[in-house]
Amino acid sequence: MKNILTAFSLAALLSGCYYDNKEDLYPVIVACDSGAVTYSGKVLSIIQSNCYACHTTANTLGNMNLEGYSNLKVVADNGKLAGVIEHQNGFSPMPQGGTQLNSCDISVIKKWISDGAPNN
Repeated sequence: MKNILTAFSLAALLSGCYYDNKEDLYPVIVACDSGAVTYSGKVLSIIQSNCYACHTTANTLGNMNLEGYSNLKVVADNGKLAGVIEHQNGFSPMPQGGTQLNSCDISVIKKWISDGAPNN
């Protein structure tokens, strides 16, 4: 009986360490790079991934076309882009029916807007 208790105790101790590995204990945190933000360099890929399903020339839901630099710049300059992605009062939160963009993507877009929405 003593051997059985010892075996159970040993099994309990070993199973308690199952998740004690470096990746689980110390996850890699990727810093948000919002430096030198340009339309073609960073903003376009965020908009394509999150907005183009509903807001292109072929599909202008809400009468909003975000396809192409000049279309997006108009929405950036009038404050609507920041309002919808930050879910500000008075704006329809986007993406509609989806979760808010991650904080890094929002920071990148806001930086781009504050820098004058460069096209480079």
